[in-house]
Amino acid sequence: MDTDKILELIFYTLPALITGGVAYYFFNTYIKNEEGRRRYLIHKDAQKNALPLRLQAYERLTLFLERITPTRLLIRITPQSSNKHDYEEYLVSQIEIEYEHNLSQQIYISPESWDIVTTAKNATIQMIRKANMSERVDSANKLREVILQELFDKQAPSSVAIAHLKNEISGLWS
Repeated sequence: MDTDKILELIFYTLPALITGGVAYYFFNTYIKNEEGRRRYLIHKDAQKNALPLRLQAYERLTLFLERITPTRLLIRITPQSSNKHDYEEYLVSQIEIEYEHNLSQQIYISPESWDIVTTAKNATIQMIRKANMSERVDSANKLREVILQELFDKQAPSSVAIAHLKNEISGLWS
């Protein structure tokens, strides 16, 4: 008699366990899907809010790179004396000030792009320092001339960085 009761109990509980297992599986899947959907919606909303900030960062960094392009820099910042070392230091300090003003923009762009912007800044400073060490340079005006002559032969470092930023920002739309 005990076996009959045990079998009867198994026959009643087995469908309940199967139904419970199936229900658990479906509810668990549903909850995971809902969590994924919520995460997607939050991410989508964050992207929508972050996109203007990212675009602004690209704009500001492009402006920074344009401002430190040696041709524009030398037109905007004229020598205050004929001392070539003073002019070199003044140019470098202006580049550093511009850079520091835009440090927070690295949050909104890729690390690779930030490295390229920093490299462009350092290469521009190096170009100025190298030109100042030339034997041909004996005054601030001669320093300007030598820097501009160097740019006839090669592209400004900031031009390469701007091209990279443009390429990266075009990737935001695809």
